[in-house]
Amino acid sequence: MRFKHTNRPGFLLGFIDFFTAGIFFLLYMPFGGLQEELEEVLGHRVMPYWKAYLLGVPTLFIYTLVWMARIAEELKAKAIALGIEGPYTSWWHMFGWNTFGILLFGPAVATYRFFDTLNKIERKLNGMDDYPAPYRRE
Repeated sequence: MRFKHTNRPGFLLGFIDFFTAGIFFLLYMPFGGLQEELEEVLGHRVMPYWKAYLLGVPTLFIYTLVWMARIAEELKAKAIALGIEGPYTSWWHMFGWNTFGILLFGPAVATYRFFDTLNKIERKLNGMDDYPAPYRRE
């Protein structure tokens, strides 16, 4: 798969998502192709965001945050395995900025780093003629 969206504006997307309380990503994940790209990059199926969002409603969105932080940690591992230089997103970066940095536009900072890492991975994979076996989706 050749990735088309390798320069997503993470801070802007995070800012929009923050002010729409996650509703923006309900539309962006499936219709923006992000769900499919995450599955391709990570090499496995990922629970759809809408399910994580719905499960997050009764938990004050803690479930949704942990779901996103888990994906962030997987992206970090993928970036390290591909030899991409940091800084990377991570579980703590995503969780910390979304909780402790909430008043400082932390969710936008966390989303920026998330998309920055994803963009770097996709650019690296686009540069490979054929993905090595650990990065190829069978």
